[in-house]
Amino acid sequence: MFDAKKLLDQFLGSQVPGRSGSDKSGSASGWAGQVTDIARNNPLKTAGIAAAILGTKTGRKLAGNAVTIGGIAAVAGLGYLAYKNYKSGQSPQTAPQPQPTSAEPIALPPPDSAFSLQSPQLSNDFALTLVRAMIAAAKADGHIDQAERANIMEKIHAVDLGAEAEAFIAEQLANPVDIDDLVAAARTEEQKVELYTATRLTIDPDTRAERGYLDMLAGRLNLPDALIDHIDATVSSAKVASPAV
Repeated sequence: MFDAKKLLDQFLGSQVPGRSGSDKSGSASGWAGQVTDIARNNPLKTAGIAAAILGTKTGRKLAGNAVTIGGIAAVAGLGYLAYKNYKSGQSPQTAPQPQPTSAEPIALPPPDSAFSLQSPQLSNDFALTLVRAMIAAAKADGHIDQAERANIMEKIHAVDLGAEAEAFIAEQLANPVDIDDLVAAARTEEQKVELYTATRLTIDPDTRAERGYLDMLAGRLNLPDALIDHIDATVSSAKVASPAV
């Protein structure tokens, strides 16, 4: 089995050089400019597989705070913030949110949190579920036909994920989404939050089909409306639109 956590990072495009974990050299403004330039010139470097599947519009939006810390950390960090704000009784309109224009990364959950990157809940199997959820979301508006799949896989092949991971993505794109299987994989409330957060990171509800898919997933996960509102607000705040290509 391939490393699903690494694949999730590549899906959201954490492969930007010079800002990984231990490397935080350089000024914040300089880093922000670098991310913007890379996003403009090559969205696949900043939005990774998401840009290949969803197009450069989503690629540019994902080239914000999420990219500075990596895919799986972005899902965990945003899910944790939304969950914490919800539990504190704040409204989505007044709760603190990540700033999309900031070069500082999204804060990671504390080690004792179920959202922690070291939590047993964030297993390789569940990371694979998050990847599957994001691919399912990409297919929500029905725009991916056979010709589009071939175009997507050509772009993904250039990312050099490895044969096993590439075959997995091709299979997920070609086959119908099993929503029951996705929902069943989220066994705790925190996992349900992360599953919805990953889905919401992948798509914006710009179409009726995408809005309907998000509503259906929220209902199947049995998440409270107020918590969904917090996740929507937190993810929206973390995204930033880079200049058009």
